[in-house]
Amino acid sequence: MKPTLQEIKPSKGEQENFTRVTASFLKALNTSLKETDAKAILGGSGAKSTWLSGNYDVDIFVCFGFKRYADKSAELSDLLEKVLKKAFAKVNISRLHGSRDYFQLSYQGLNFEVVPILKISKAEQARNITDISPLHSGWVNQHAAKIKDDIRLLKQFCRANNLYGAESYIGGFSGYVLEILTVHYGSFEKVLRAALKWKEKEVLDSSKFYPSKELALFHINTSKLQSPLIVVDPVDKNRNAAAALSREKWIFFKEISKKYLRKPAEDFFVKERITAEALQKKYKGKGVLLLITILPTEGKEDAVGAKLLKVFEFLREKLQAFDLRHGGWVWDKGQEALFYFVAKKKELPKEEVRLGPPLKMKEFVADFKRKNKNHFVEEGRIKAKVKVEHPLLKDFVNVLLKEEYVKEKLERVKKVEMD
Repeated sequence: MKPTLQEIKPSKGEQENFTRVTASFLKALNTSLKETDAKAILGGSGAKSTWLSGNYDVDIFVCFGFKRYADKSAELSDLLEKVLKKAFAKVNISRLHGSRDYFQLSYQGLNFEVVPILKISKAEQARNITDISPLHSGWVNQHAAKIKDDIRLLKQFCRANNLYGAESYIGGFSGYVLEILTVHYGSFEKVLRAALKWKEKEVLDSSKFYPSKELALFHINTSKLQSPLIVVDPVDKNRNAAAALSREKWIFFKEISKKYLRKPAEDFFVKERITAEALQKKYKGKGVLLLITILPTEGKEDAVGAKLLKVFEFLREKLQAFDLRHGGWVWDKGQEALFYFVAKKKELPKEEVRLGPPLKMKEFVADFKRKNKNHFVEEGRIKAKVKVEHPLLKDFVNVLLKEEYVKEKLERVKKVEMD
């Protein structure tokens, strides 16, 4: 059972608005680019017609002539910034740092991301990974003309199950990888069935660049082979398009695919809305629920998300002392983040036993005795009873949140609740 495509495919009105606003944006930008050897084009899922309903993000690539700018790759962002300020003088333009700086702005209700690239005809000419992007669009449009609805189904399936996104804090599948998978196997369900058989370091080579798995693994950069799935970029034989995929998300994709194939349901395509109220209802009577509302720092989405992930992992590790049963976090760009933990205990004993060295290590035993007055010998080693500084869960968390490691990664903690 699948969701009706009307639910995930952009409506006629959405498509018409997208086309109208994007055309207006490109016209304004290209008018200002006339004096340069550059042209702005639509990219991403918009250029491939694989975008989902409700998505108002538009990728624009400004292609600078290769002959004129090949040796000026580092200057493209500065050149583009001047043009954007001229074309959209009354619009707030944000410059974001990346392998090559790019820009974000809102225009007539859509969010535009504008990326400077070199116009190339083959991957070997690229000076930056983003230069290859139009080649990706061309490949998808050439090979996926009849299965774009299947691509949409796979994207929505992954989005609903938190598997969508190649950002480091997500570690999931990029839209491009999902497009490649659908082309490689032929349909949405065939991708899921194939996933059940994936082995560690499975190699998918749609363009058949390599006659064997071993040759593919030999030629692709070792640093890009850490992912459990190797998807050879069909337009760049030296690149693993799935390099960002984590083992955790790879395993979960296999698990959720098995569940869906066993009993298909529309629920698999619906993203659960996680709120404090929903969590309180879900975990009522199942443990102590700790909710932490956080205001993230500003900056590039991937960098902000990575900071949040580090804080979450730090807290999760420290909270194991309270017999942690569940933990997770949610965050949408530009919004507050919500961390949640479910623990069995809300209070630790007021004292704990600290383990010291074996008695035969006399010098270390003497040092342990000096530092711990309430010591005793048990099972051939020195031990001590020590006071637990913060036995209450809420106090313990509040102390953790004041640590420098946490504070430097967040704008501030807004609220800590315990239910």
